Amino acid sequence: MLAASGLTNKVLTAAIRNGIIVRLHRGAYIEAGPWAALPPWGRDDVTLIGHVLAAHSAGIYSHSSAARLLGFRTWGCGSTVHLTHAYPPGTSARAGAVALHQQMLDAGQVVMVRVGPLRVPVTSAAQTVLDCARLFDLERAVIIGDHAVRSGVSVGELGELLEASDVKRGAARARTLLDRLDPRSESAGESRTRVFLTAAGLPMPELQVEIPTRHGTHRVDFAWRRYRLILEFDGWGKYFDYRPTDVAIAEERQREKDLMELGWHFIRISWADLDDPVILEQRIHAALLRAGAALPLRRTALFA
Repeated sequence: MLAASGLTNKVLTAAIRNGIIVRLHRGAYIEAGPWAALPPWGRDDVTLIGHVLAAHSAGIYSHSSAARLLGFRTWGCGSTVHLTHAYPPGTSARAGAVALHQQMLDAGQVVMVRVGPLRVPVTSAAQTVLDCARLFDLERAVIIGDHAVRSGVSVGELGELLEASDVKRGAARARTLLDRLDPRSESAGESRTRVFLTAAGLPMPELQVEIPTRHGTHRVDFAWRRYRLILEFDGWGKYFDYRPTDVAIAEERQREKDLMELGWHFIRISWADLDDPVILEQRIHAALLRAGAALPLRRTALFA
């Protein structure tokens, strides 16, 4: 990441125009090559860090910006930087890539987070979850909230903070969120899967089920024990993050064979499947019927 110091406006303008650097915010830039190599979510993170390091904000980082700075998973929240002020901001509530919010926050609702050489104010974990519940749809908010409760924030704490808040806008959405949080979800994909299953009216499986096999105990993402049916979310990390890809794939095949020997069946889903809920609902509904589940007739227009 580049700072603007030492570069004239003329040089910066020319470099941006010629595609050499990318402007993140006033005073924060990045070389075009590394920027192009980043995935969309990586660009969102870099955009936020650029804003922080440019150090031209008197506000408190909040909403999805706070979630990122606190290390929580986010999905689909965009690159907008969110700042909360105690009083109405003097500029537009949405100035370019920055969204400004007004809310009175107590000392306990703000924490300091270190970003490089700086310590910056960020809404607390509990406050961040509630702010995101008010701003984003349930799917996005659950991802952040699941990670928060997995990291130690209690649903009881969230409920107390919600009841004590003077902010009534979005309170109903926040209450809905509190009923959906589950610290057992280990990824954004698993959180999205739970939201989907509830919306589809499908029976909720158990999460993180441990199943003994002849090669040891295997843990699966979701399972309907009664029907010996496993639902696995296949994110890229399962195969690429920690081990050589060929080793990870071989181990996963052996794990699946061990479980199938015991009569378990698999449904594997991916990010793309979650983006096509009609087909996904059909697949899971059919698999449950084959396994002997007594289900109501499908609601064919559910996700239309």
